[in-house]
Amino acid sequence: MVIQKFHTFFLFFYSENNHSLSACGVGPASSYHSLDLNGIMTSDESRFGNIYIHPSTNRELQSQPMASAIPGDEETPLVTDNSPPQAPKIRNHTGDIHILSLAFLLVFLAFGAAQNLQSTLNTEDDLGTTSLGILYLSFTFFSVVASLVVRVLGSKNSLLLGTTGYVLYVAANLKPNWYTLVPASVYLGFCASIIWVGEGTYLTSAARSHSTDNNLHEGAVIGDFNGEFWAVYALHQFIGNLITFALLSDDQQGGSTKGTTLLFVVFLFIMTFGAILMCFLRKRSVNSKGEQELSGADAGACASLKSLSKSLGGALSDIKMLLIIPLIAYSGLQQAFVWAEFTKYVVTPAIGISGVGSSMAAYGAFDGICSLLAGRLTSGLTSVTTIVSVGVFAQAVVLILLLLDFSISSGLLGTLYILFLAGLLGIGDGVLMTQLNALIGILFKHDTEGAFAQLKIWQCATIAIVFFFAPLISFKSVLVIMLAFLCVSFCIFLSLALKLGYTSSSSTSHRI
Repeated sequence: MVIQKFHTFFLFFYSENNHSLSACGVGPASSYHSLDLNGIMTSDESRFGNIYIHPSTNRELQSQPMASAIPGDEETPLVTDNSPPQAPKIRNHTGDIHILSLAFLLVFLAFGAAQNLQSTLNTEDDLGTTSLGILYLSFTFFSVVASLVVRVLGSKNSLLLGTTGYVLYVAANLKPNWYTLVPASVYLGFCASIIWVGEGTYLTSAARSHSTDNNLHEGAVIGDFNGEFWAVYALHQFIGNLITFALLSDDQQGGSTKGTTLLFVVFLFIMTFGAILMCFLRKRSVNSKGEQELSGADAGACASLKSLSKSLGGALSDIKMLLIIPLIAYSGLQQAFVWAEFTKYVVTPAIGISGVGSSMAAYGAFDGICSLLAGRLTSGLTSVTTIVSVGVFAQAVVLILLLLDFSISSGLLGTLYILFLAGLLGIGDGVLMTQLNALIGILFKHDTEGAFAQLKIWQCATIAIVFFFAPLISFKSVLVIMLAFLCVSFCIFLSLALKLGYTSSSSTSHRI
């Protein structure tokens, strides 16, 4: 009897407290259990209805509504997901191009200024010019295998590795001699080959992805991306040479140049920041098709070498590449002319070594502006042909003026004339570099790495030839060779444009 009364009191007490807690919004989330006289667990399902969950069915708790004991929340599920399905986000690849352009600007403003000074600072036994010749000779040889290295490492890792050679070369200029500059030049040749093939591959891959993701015209996007990159890159001549102009000064008494150590230390800090910036680039597929057949351990050495020989051989057997190569070679020739011959035989005699910085700053400014405009105007083969014609005309004007020995007496007008010539050379370089890279990206979709490797091979070969052989012949002879080469290469390029234009019109009429 006592036990039964106690049991009845316990049930009444538990029920009253349970209702009071539910009214406050903190009611129990599970049923209560009681012991009957026989000691067996029971539950009052009639009073707590859908709160009760049998111990054997606890796995159903997540799928049932919250207890009806919570006022105003009878039909609220434990987990709600009323958000509409999200559409896939369209990736914007322009951010990578901004980072790539700025990183190259920081790295090459230091190297470009150091390169411009080699023929005037390191004149003992032609150390500066010889080191540049070794650099571009090494660049030429390593460009043969650069596409393979880029495929194995990936374009981003190739860019990161490539920056180390530029840092080492600028550091070697702190104590320039045959034991520092020559090894640094050989290593830089390797690094330059992979950084430029990696740059062309990365930029073209980003342009194609951007055009696909945003449903844009591929040729226009490639032109825009190349225009932005080469415009920002060309500013390295402007900014780097302004820094040179500010930090270097001619010692009138000793005939030497002051401030070189401080200049190269500043350059090293700037280059380091540029190398760090490249770490923020997103990784991309190592070839134009997004395939990974040559990456990592999946490809053996034999397969890699076969792919390399097929890539280079295929590019050389393509009539389009054969018709572009002469203009590619001239683009390297005119760059070497500016770095070695123009600064030594035109700028220095007119306005001194310190004037090299200001003249090359003008060169870089016009190069950058022209690159940006040329990239914006690029949409296809017709626009490329028109823009290249403008650049060729600017280069021809400079060569003819120099051949005719046209000059202005020293003074303000003489300085402005030198800056005018440097600006025309910058226009020509901006056009050639922007349009050649865009043209290769448009025409050689099947093998982007191999095509850009060909670009650097022929550019570097002609640059190395200038650095090695230009000191052996007169300045006038260099001008005659360049003018003849310009005319021949441009005529061959026009034949390519006519051939592709005729093929395109024939295919269009055939479809109609």
